[in-house]
Amino acid sequence: MGVTELVIVLALLQYFFFSLLVGRARGRYGIKAPAVTGDPIFERYVRVHMNTLELLVMLLPALWIAGAFIAQPWIALLGGVYLIGRFIYLRSYVQAPEKRSLGFGLSVLPILILLVIGLVGALRSLFAR
Repeated sequence: MGVTELVIVLALLQYFFFSLLVGRARGRYGIKAPAVTGDPIFERYVRVHMNTLELLVMLLPALWIAGAFIAQPWIALLGGVYLIGRFIYLRSYVQAPEKRSLGFGLSVLPILILLVIGLVGALRSLFAR
């Protein structure tokens, strides 16, 4: 398995872990399904989980596309920054949502870099013909 695939698997496992945290918070705060509101801490776990899903939609194809144009170690580095950013986001958002900026930035910036790499690589390939 290459590092791109490893980062993808780790990102999916991280998302799965966040879903387990939502389930645990549901039990801890007595929120019966299908409700997604109630205790503010529970709602923070739900938001972290949903925000992670929103970013995964961009991260996964961005990793594959950029991986066609740059060396795999760079993919791993950018993916690692994303993964660390998501854990920082989780911790800060659950504790105090107004302090989520660092984790959010460390999650979004790698995605933007990957998208730019993919765009530049695709354009260079297109115009190199």
